[in-house]
Amino acid sequence: MAGRGPAPKDSSKRRRRNATAPDTVLVPDEELRGPELPPGVLGEEGGVTVEWHAMTQLWWNSWRTSAQAQTFTDTDWLFLIDTALMHHTMWAKGRWEFASEVRLRAAKFGATPEDRARLKLKVDDPTTRQQAPAQRPDNVSDINSRRARLTGTDG
Repeated sequence: MAGRGPAPKDSSKRRRRNATAPDTVLVPDEELRGPELPPGVLGEEGGVTVEWHAMTQLWWNSWRTSAQAQTFTDTDWLFLIDTALMHHTMWAKGRWEFASEVRLRAAKFGATPEDRARLKLKVDDPTTRQQAPAQRPDNVSDINSRRARLTGTDG
């Protein structure tokens, strides 16, 4: 009667059953999706309608042409419009306290490589060529000759 508690289970029968889901592969097509930024929602200043900040327009159009946009639904676009309002406030009024919320909201859609990895999204670009192997600069010697010089042997 050694030890306390129940006898250990037979470990040969235990198997992991939770396989990892495959990545969703998106191929960019540069198609413009989603709505334009809505005009007139920013109000007026001095009787003139406030336009979207140039950086927000750039940010918005990058989402509209992103590979991820292929999967966006109407509610996703509405969520991004709310996020665009925060983005505009950051750039137009210097209200940088909105930056963390914009980052969190953009992460939900896979804004950075890390976000896409977490979401199991892979953006595959078939037009990219294989990277050429790095060439050795002329002033770098072979490792064996360096080793021979350091050890005083003829390799």
